[in-house]
Amino acid sequence: MNSDDTQQRKTIPIVPEPSGSEDEAMVSLYAASQKIYPRSVEGIFAYWRWILVVLTQLLFYGLPWLEWGTRQAVLFDLASRRFYIFGLVLYPQDFIYLTGLLVISALSLFLFTAVAGRLWCGYACPQTVYSEIFLWIERKIEGDRSARMRLDDADFSLEKLVKKWYKHLIWIFFSIWTGFTFVGYFTPIRELAMEFFLSHMSSWELFWVFFYAFATYGNAGFMREQVCKYMCPYARFQSAMFDHDTLIVTYDTERGEPRGPRSRKADLGTLNLGSCVDCSLCVQVCPTGIDIRQGLQYECIGCGACADVCDTVMDKMGYAKGLIRYTTQNAMENKWTPRQMWMRLLRPRVQIYTMILVALVVGLLVSLSMRTPFKVDVVRDRASLARITEYGTLENVYRLQIMNAAESEQTYHLTVKGLPQLRIETETDVVVAPAQARWIVLRADIPYGSAEAGSHKIEFEIQAQESGQSVVEKSVFIVPR
Repeated sequence: MNSDDTQQRKTIPIVPEPSGSEDEAMVSLYAASQKIYPRSVEGIFAYWRWILVVLTQLLFYGLPWLEWGTRQAVLFDLASRRFYIFGLVLYPQDFIYLTGLLVISALSLFLFTAVAGRLWCGYACPQTVYSEIFLWIERKIEGDRSARMRLDDADFSLEKLVKKWYKHLIWIFFSIWTGFTFVGYFTPIRELAMEFFLSHMSSWELFWVFFYAFATYGNAGFMREQVCKYMCPYARFQSAMFDHDTLIVTYDTERGEPRGPRSRKADLGTLNLGSCVDCSLCVQVCPTGIDIRQGLQYECIGCGACADVCDTVMDKMGYAKGLIRYTTQNAMENKWTPRQMWMRLLRPRVQIYTMILVALVVGLLVSLSMRTPFKVDVVRDRASLARITEYGTLENVYRLQIMNAAESEQTYHLTVKGLPQLRIETETDVVVAPAQARWIVLRADIPYGSAEAGSHKIEFEIQAQESGQSVVEKSVFIVPR
């Protein structure tokens, strides 16, 4: 391990107290926090990591600008309590679909973790993605690992001031753009852009833009691995989802030890050395600063950077690749072939997760396809008592809300049943604008004396004339004594 890595892993020593007994000493329970300078790396895992960075950010930054008809394709309109997802219009009453989506996400996490460890953390987690972007900006301005370390250790100078301020200005601009895009999912983004440039944004919109910008700037620019190691709960309970057949980034101790430096032409048998040349590059590229050669650690996010750089070293030395690789504990201990390892990945636990996940996804899709594109609430108006009208009928008053979840204007026909000669006296055809809700007052009556005193169950049927679909809502008709 070189001097840079030794410097990174300093701990606070035991310092004797200046006064008191000679046997007394002050002991620090915490290691000194050292800044981590990840080295740039190239390889198959770095390639896939950047593909995921590009895809996730194209989705995040581009989705709010897509249009669906005359509206934003994806918009969570909290003010009007409507959520637009392409052709779907969801109301708070559709909370069951959000619950289903959260359950599917949780099971997906369990499945991916059981198969290949912390795939989410290493490739798609926002903390990893934005840290990677911010680190890329830092490298472009300040240079790679050694250059950044020299710049931080250098005395104050104009060059240092310019590079640091330039980096932070780009970080801040990117963070504000991220915060603005985030708020654009809840406020129509084109309107938000006009308000932003004209300085007419509401106080809450302004607050959330800069709050999310500050969180992005702080987490990705400064805290980085601290979030993964100390703040993220997933690092703490991931071991409950691991077993000996889970793919993890692993160092082949049997092949690599004893480690030590040597020339490319050295005979390993003569030197009694393993394949590890002890270059410490696997530590230098690690975004959380761990040494994978010490075994699996909860700080490891499974990004595969150490495997990429180790394969590069093995190529230069003329050794076989895979000293650090994705494998399982059983495959490592039993020296399984890749085919044996992959066959074991389809173990009962994974199959059960997969079947449950597929069943939930199919169930959610079927439920959405069969979903009635409108909702109805019927409430008996308790402020209006049952009364005898001038026509000799007994009347009850109801308040009815129709929520049109379709993207076109709909006409609904109202009928009621449950008592002899029960009928609706108000309008029976109601027009509701696209993706809007409408309250109406509805009066229903029966001939006076045609029903016994008490509470009678009745049903309102609301039918969409365009689609023919109908909804039945129950209520009561009160006949006073």
